[in-house]
Amino acid sequence: MNSSEISQARGRGSNLSVLLFLFGFHAAALAALFTFTWTAFAIAVGLFWISGGLGIGMGYHRLLTHRGYRVPKAIEYLMTVSGTLALQGGPIGWAATHRIHHAHADQPGDPHSPRDGAWWSHVGWMYSGVSLQRNDDVMRRYAPDLSADRFYVWLTRWSTVPTFALAGVLFLAGGWSWLLWGVFLRIVFAWHVIWAVNSVTHLWGRRRFVTRDDSRNNWWVALLSFGEGWHNNHHAHPVAARHGLTWYEIDLNWWCIRAFQFFGLAKNVRVAD
Repeated sequence: MNSSEISQARGRGSNLSVLLFLFGFHAAALAALFTFTWTAFAIAVGLFWISGGLGIGMGYHRLLTHRGYRVPKAIEYLMTVSGTLALQGGPIGWAATHRIHHAHADQPGDPHSPRDGAWWSHVGWMYSGVSLQRNDDVMRRYAPDLSADRFYVWLTRWSTVPTFALAGVLFLAGGWSWLLWGVFLRIVFAWHVIWAVNSVTHLWGRRRFVTRDDSRNNWWVALLSFGEGWHNNHHAHPVAARHGLTWYEIDLNWWCIRAFQFFGLAKNVRVAD
C-alpha cells in the first residue's frame, strides 16, 4: 500500500465496530462522573501519566518510533506495555502510522491531516479511513525494526490484554468507581489529548520553524500531553528526544528522559542541533 492507495482508501464507509467501541467507551466515561471518589481520581491521574506519558509519549513515540534515545531492552518493553494501557493499538501499528504521518505530513498519504478536515484528523480517520494497523505489509514496510522483534509482534496482536488485566484488578480492588475512572474515563481523556496532537497542533499555535507541513506549537496541548504539543519543534527535528526547546516550553517527557540519562538508564539521547 503506497501513499496514493492510502489516500484513495479514505471515505469507503464507516467501520461500525470501531464506532460502537468508541461510543461505548465514551458512555462509560460519562458514567464515571457519577462515581467520583478522590482515590479513583488519583488512580486515573497516575495511570494517565503511566500510559500517556511513560507509555505513549516517551515509549511509543520518542523511543520506538523515532529512536530519539536508547534504554535497556527490559525498560523498553516495560514502557511499551505501559503504552498499550492507553488503548491506541499495538506498538508496531502505532509506530508505522506515525512514521507514515512524518513521511507525508499534510500531503497526500498522511493518514490524519487536518487538510482533509479537522474532525477527520481528530478521530474520523480511525473509523472511516484505511486501517493501517490491520495491514501487515504496511506495518512491516514502515516498522521493519519492530516487526523483527517477536515480543512486539506478540504484543501488537494482543495489545488489549494488559488493559483487560488492569480492568480486572481495579474492579476487584475498588469496584465500579476504580474501574470507570482508572480505565474508561482515563482512556477517553487520553484519546482526545493524543488526537489533539494530530488535529489541534496542525491547526492552531505558533510556528517557530518553517516546515513543509502545517505543524504548530500549542501550549495547552503540550501541558496535557506531557510535552507532545510542541509539535512544530518536533516536525523540524523529528528524531530529537527533546520537544520543548526553551525554558517556558514545559516538556515533562523530556525531563523524565533526562532523569533516565542522569541515572545511566538512557543513552544516545538525541537533541536538536
